[in-house]
Amino acid sequence: MSNPSLLILPGDGIGPEVMAEVRKIIDWYGAKRDLAFDVSEDLVGGCAYDKHGTPLHDDTMAKAQEVDAVLLGAVGGPKYDTLDFSVKPERGLLRLRKEMDLYANLRPAQCFDALADFSSLKKHVVAGLDIMIIRELTSGVYFGEPRGIFKEGNERVGINTQRYTESEIERVARSGFEMARKRGNKLCSMEKANVMESGVLWREVVQRIGDTEYPDVELSHMYADAGAMQLTRWPKQFDVIVTDNLFGDLLSDLAAMLTGSLGMLPSASLGAPMANGRPKALYEPVHGSAPDIAGQGKANPIACILSFAMALRYSFDKGDEATRLEKAVEKVLADGYRTADLLGEEGRSPVSTSQMGDAVIAALDASLT
Repeated sequence: MSNPSLLILPGDGIGPEVMAEVRKIIDWYGAKRDLAFDVSEDLVGGCAYDKHGTPLHDDTMAKAQEVDAVLLGAVGGPKYDTLDFSVKPERGLLRLRKEMDLYANLRPAQCFDALADFSSLKKHVVAGLDIMIIRELTSGVYFGEPRGIFKEGNERVGINTQRYTESEIERVARSGFEMARKRGNKLCSMEKANVMESGVLWREVVQRIGDTEYPDVELSHMYADAGAMQLTRWPKQFDVIVTDNLFGDLLSDLAAMLTGSLGMLPSASLGAPMANGRPKALYEPVHGSAPDIAGQGKANPIACILSFAMALRYSFDKGDEATRLEKAVEKVLADGYRTADLLGEEGRSPVSTSQMGDAVIAALDASLT
């Protein structure tokens, strides 16, 4: 039986640095847990543009369609700000999501006990926080037509179109309900049905799916702006949130910062099952390419490491090993290891990107004894 296949796309900025630490962990699983992967590596984003004149080469796209999972670092940087919109680094990521049909973006927001003081909210509000936001990823305002900047009379007008079909809403709603069943059996759907027709349709479809297919799941609805307010007031009232592409982008970043650091949070983008029964999948940290610290060994690799943990759980059916890796990260933080973004006390020296990766490896070793 062949090993599961994994395509690694480190990307730009700190992407290669954090991905190097994930490669150590992949090697550890092969050596210590008899869990080997067939790993290939390629380019995406600005580095792909530098070599090929496009943020995602067709050959790379073809590889992504064939492997069991894709693991991506980060894309973009000020070097590419003046490029035409069609070839900006982010277009490579959007193409992966669209052509792989990765319609459900899973973004957990978990507050580790050791980092509860880093949140902008009071400790008792965020301590123990563990919610999952599921964002629709391949439709909505980021992909709707018509779009563009047009001349209208004597001035220009920018147009983007919010568009959803029933089937697009149905499939991401089912992802939300299925996730809720695996957690606290509670799902909150967020939209703007009070002012947007797409929101009216969204609410109607989610309610129908809940009534007919998931009557055991407690379903609630909330306007997305009220949801943002409630996330900052008392986030632990939520378990699973399902929402559209635009609101999911905003709400998941807001929830990420409740935990103390954007550098801590992973994500998974899942699509329809392949022939082997596994969903098409891309895993990536929520953070960006952080070009201001690239190449300095300051980047926090934990979000990328936890993204690989999500791959173990959702693509490779290795939930126990995913938990092992997550607990290793938790132990490292409890032991006081901090990269520069997590420093809160005077006089403490940060560990480097590679030192944090080494600490996680040491914690994994300790888990075997």
